[in-house]
Amino acid sequence: MGQPQLPWNNDFLRNTVHRHEPPVTAQPIHILVENEEVVVVDKPSSLPVHPCGRFRHNTVIFILGKEHALQELHTIHRLDRMTSGVLMFAKTLEVSKKIDEQVRERQLEKEYVCRVVGEFPEHEVVCQEPILVVSYKVGVCRVDPKGKFCKTTFQRLSYNGRTSVVKCLPQTGRTHQIRVHLQYLGHPIVNDPIYNMEAWGPERGKGGKIDKTDEELLKALVEEHRSKQSLDILGISEEDVDVDLGAENKDCGNSRDCMKSGEADPIHEDSCTSKDNGDPDKNSKDPKRDTEDSESHSVAAHPLNSDSHLEMLEKTKELGSCENRGGEKGSERDPLCLECKMSRRDPSPQELVMYLHALRYKGAQFEYCSKMPQWAMEDWEE
Repeated sequence: MGQPQLPWNNDFLRNTVHRHEPPVTAQPIHILVENEEVVVVDKPSSLPVHPCGRFRHNTVIFILGKEHALQELHTIHRLDRMTSGVLMFAKTLEVSKKIDEQVRERQLEKEYVCRVVGEFPEHEVVCQEPILVVSYKVGVCRVDPKGKFCKTTFQRLSYNGRTSVVKCLPQTGRTHQIRVHLQYLGHPIVNDPIYNMEAWGPERGKGGKIDKTDEELLKALVEEHRSKQSLDILGISEEDVDVDLGAENKDCGNSRDCMKSGEADPIHEDSCTSKDNGDPDKNSKDPKRDTEDSESHSVAAHPLNSDSHLEMLEKTKELGSCENRGGEKGSERDPLCLECKMSRRDPSPQELVMYLHALRYKGAQFEYCSKMPQWAMEDWEE
């Protein structure tokens, strides 16, 4: 057998990228504030902050660059992919460093609002249970004594006889902190696609009681979503299911908001891991890490929505991204791609929205707020 032919000088090589990007909500990104220093937006649910995992075009960074010509932005903090609300970007490296200093000195205050199952206690509730990351790929955490310390203060705002609206004040910034603490208290977020699932057992993880190993839990969560044809909600594909989801992996997954961000996704994600694809909790002392973030943060020398990066993503799309759902007429099909062979229903708008919203972000010299979401109104009906 002859030797494989190697490329010669001046040979042109091209790699066609074949992608299936998960669906996201069609809600627009509202710009709350734009000045010489910062851009503050109201992020819709289901959008990761930056390209990660299977997301490339359906990201806040890409959309701001493509639709609003806002480029060279520096990420200050991040939100989980399924978390909506106030999200800040610095326009210059100097502004980013200035706000970083406030973060390190614990001068920033964050306020979230959510709608949870059942009648939440009227008195203030403080939860300080440690949290451990179970899987970076799927973006799952749980309360565990071996986890990292975290603290969240909760206060009920209203109760409609079935569900409660709760204000959340995180004092630390662990992955999925608010969601995991609410699950532990027995009041998970009403439509949380991870922490309010039957896979956790009859009490859905209340009090940290889980009758499964971590591997069994992950398989049960994946199978529950697969049976509902909602793997896209987790941000994973059939190829992801085929790998050992319980293994320690460094891929940019669904948790931090990107853990994926999932955001696992991993602070800077949604919910993608940190930009270096490492453990999103490895720099847990970094105060920049937001509670419902998906990746750890470091100031990028070349922001992800720079001209060159957007051009690269556009070329990727032209060279072979699958823009249609698998099996639809007109879509590019790869015989080796499992997703091309799948035919799934499109998720409803309700499935793409989780009732967790970053309402306020306050620093030493600034305070930015968004409107209260419709589902958090006292007279809202399901």
